[in-house]
Amino acid sequence: MADVQKVFRTADTQETIALGERLGALMCEGDVLVLTGDLGAGKTQLTKGIAAGMGVTDDVTSPTFNILMVYEGADMPLYHFDLYRLERADQLEDTGLYDLLGADGPCVIEWGEQFSDEIGPERLDVFLSRLDSEAAVGEEPPREVRFVAHGARAEEIVAGLA
Repeated sequence: MADVQKVFRTADTQETIALGERLGALMCEGDVLVLTGDLGAGKTQLTKGIAAGMGVTDDVTSPTFNILMVYEGADMPLYHFDLYRLERADQLEDTGLYDLLGADGPCVIEWGEQFSDEIGPERLDVFLSRLDSEAAVGEEPPREVRFVAHGARAEEIVAGLA
């Protein structure tokens, strides 16, 4: 069966955050999202929206130097990973990722695409791209946000966004 996909366009940071809020409202315990995109593509902005949609009131930042940030939402925690500095799968042991996959809150994993085998087959891959060619010089470019569902739960999330 082909993976379920859905593509959205966001005009600016606020729309990327708003899409994240819609996504956050759909989150359940154990959900796994892997966010892929170049620096500045909007991964952390989407995560800010996910957190807001879950009722997180803390300021969400990229956890690049911490690898993991935990945010308390209204009903459950949000586990926000940034695996940018990791080079090998054996480095995942020290991140807490394996302890939190399938735990009491969703895991949002930036730069996790290189570890998809370790993360597992049940996940929602989210690809963010800056559409620089569509913006005038000095303007913020729009984004393309493509969701690729792997597994029944990820398909439910994508259907909920549609």
